[in-house]
Amino acid sequence: MTAIAGITPGNSTVVKAMLEKMGRRGAYTHVFQIGPVTLGEIWPEGKKESPDPTCVMHSPDPGHFARASWTAGKLVLERDRVGVTPLYYSNLPDGAVAFASEVKALIGLSTDINELRPGARWSNGKVDPPLPWVAGKALNEPAEIISEELRRRLEKAVRVQLNGQQAGSWLSGGLDSSVIAALLRPLVNKLVTVAAGFEGSPDLKYAKRMAVHLGAEHHERVATFDELLKLLPEVIYNLESFDALLVRSSLTHFLAAQTAADYMWDVFSGEGGDELFAGYEYLKTIKAAVLPGELIDITSRLHNTALQRVDRSAGAFALTAHVPFLDAQVVDYALRIPAGLKINNGVEKWILRQAAVDMLPEDVLNRPKAKFWEGSGVGAQLAAYADANIGDTEFVRGRLLPNGWMLHSKEEMLYYRIFHDCFGDLDNLDWMGRTKGAPVV
Repeated sequence: MTAIAGITPGNSTVVKAMLEKMGRRGAYTHVFQIGPVTLGEIWPEGKKESPDPTCVMHSPDPGHFARASWTAGKLVLERDRVGVTPLYYSNLPDGAVAFASEVKALIGLSTDINELRPGARWSNGKVDPPLPWVAGKALNEPAEIISEELRRRLEKAVRVQLNGQQAGSWLSGGLDSSVIAALLRPLVNKLVTVAAGFEGSPDLKYAKRMAVHLGAEHHERVATFDELLKLLPEVIYNLESFDALLVRSSLTHFLAAQTAADYMWDVFSGEGGDELFAGYEYLKTIKAAVLPGELIDITSRLHNTALQRVDRSAGAFALTAHVPFLDAQVVDYALRIPAGLKINNGVEKWILRQAAVDMLPEDVLNRPKAKFWEGSGVGAQLAAYADANIGDTEFVRGRLLPNGWMLHSKEEMLYYRIFHDCFGDLDNLDWMGRTKGAPVV
């Protein structure tokens, strides 16, 4: 299913209202009672099924889940280790506990909103924290063997997550999304790809190049800057964040999802590739001995940053998003690959490129990493717009938030104001992620 909600002690009226706030995620809702707990779920078009009589579970793929169950006389909340699927909970003033797949479903019930951390378990008011991430013993095989096994695991992850003989894929023309699309192509009769960006942007160019190479049915969403400005309130409401870099990347992601919904129910994403295989430029400055720990850190932060973008963009149009790079077998193996095979002679994601060498055109295979908002052509214009519309004194006086956070930039202040209009005063924002290393001005 695409969303869950619930409350204990039970109250079907409240749960129905919570589901309505997330209603765009699917076509069907179902509310039922287990003991003192009222549970609710949203199903996408074409996937209506009978519920498990003991739980509700938001689960796009095996191993990726957010689950609420009535177990041994207790409400139990659980979430997968990576945090592909979201889950939040609130302790209500009357002593009840409510939970939902999105924050907006809880706003109005309580100001005490908490994210259930990936891999954690909540039961009877107590949270059992997740086990710490570990890389495991580094692999000692030749690069050719490692690249072959990596490709085998990625192929298996794609196959397991695939539904039917048609597939859709977000395609930026970067390495990660191109690898996933290439792995999908031989498994389906029809592959539909979607890209979004400004006219003439690199993403549109390389995505079209890759789609032609694969023989995919390709669709472009060409945006204008004015269109993106008008879209900001809708994107921020759905995204539930004002983090500047996250909002930037979500704008064109949102348009890609909107376009994809005209052609598919499920969409594949290349999310996670940069974190697992060292795709960011700053990682080249980190010593090899420290790199594995840094990759674990940024991968463990995906749940309330990039994965939130994927989930909310897809959910806004009743799409189910799949992220094969974050399949458990792929993650465990990727974390064991030596740092020297991830950044090799200054080439980022070298081992992934080796695994895909016969699948992609050379210019796509060797395309340098570009941040999503750079490849789509969005970033500089948004920063300039915020700078022109928010004065220096205004920024200095207003950048300290009630919870003690400091807004990083005028662009982030622009987004925060929209966020505040959407959700009001929220003193506790601990559930909201912020991009690591975001520039502060």
